[in-house]
Amino acid sequence: MKFPKVHSLQEIANLLECEFIGDPNFPVLGMNEIHVVEPGDIVFVDHPKYYDKALQSAATIVLINKKVDCPEGKALLISDDPFRDFNTLTKHFRPFQATNTAVSLSAEIGEGTVIQPNCFVGNKVKIGKNCIIHSNVSIYDHTVIGDNVIIHAGTILGADAFYYKKRPDGFDQLISGGRVVIEDNVGIGALCTIDKGVTGDTTIGEGTKIDNQVHVGHDSIIGKKCLIASQTGIAGCVVIEDEVTIWGQVGTTSGITIGAKAVIMGQTGVTKSVEGGKSYFGTPIEESREKLKQLANIKKIPEILSKLK
Repeated sequence: MKFPKVHSLQEIANLLECEFIGDPNFPVLGMNEIHVVEPGDIVFVDHPKYYDKALQSAATIVLINKKVDCPEGKALLISDDPFRDFNTLTKHFRPFQATNTAVSLSAEIGEGTVIQPNCFVGNKVKIGKNCIIHSNVSIYDHTVIGDNVIIHAGTILGADAFYYKKRPDGFDQLISGGRVVIEDNVGIGALCTIDKGVTGDTTIGEGTKIDNQVHVGHDSIIGKKCLIASQTGIAGCVVIEDEVTIWGQVGTTSGITIGAKAVIMGQTGVTKSVEGGKSYFGTPIEESREKLKQLANIKKIPEILSKLK
């Protein structure tokens, strides 16, 4: 997430009421999670296991809970609770804005687009030309939708990321300030849920078709011309490359990549990244030929045991 204007390190430290290490005029352009950071971004880290990863990332400002040596060309914000302060920044730069109309006055809707009754279109939403948005669709703030997109009834675009930190008295939510981006010619079935990014974009690529009752987690990127069948659950920060086919009731773990033109057969648990151009099946996931061979061999066990008697 980029800020509306460039801020100084001093300004951000004052906002958070925290110490800093670096030039007070060091430029701060935005904030992002570790997997999408760029120079000028703030990234937060609150566990020693990930200090080096954050300090050596592309981010040039690190919000951290310990005074450490500052890498050259970077700056540090020293906080007793980086998770809390990251939320403070999100609430400041992307605050929740209520609206009292079904279609926000700040929404931009392209020529030829039809929005059926009982839909909600939030603040600063952009919808392209010749789209059809069926009844009872909710499109949260800042969502971007391209041209010729069809979204069926009951789908929700832009709900919060499922991202929590465990505290002694419960769970704190990492507040989502990102977006959902739907590219041209995408089809989305009924009762789908696509969560916005924490700070970046959850993206559905051009020409992809999604069946009913599919969930896409925060910050996931789905490529072009993919087919995703019903009751599939895609976790956060997943990358699905172009022309992947995913059949029904597939589930994925977070942070994995499914290579281009892979086929994931029904009820598979995608427990790790997989190469493109192959067919996969089972939990844990394996190439389908190998997995089906194993299942065939299991059926032979009673016969083998009978011969041993």
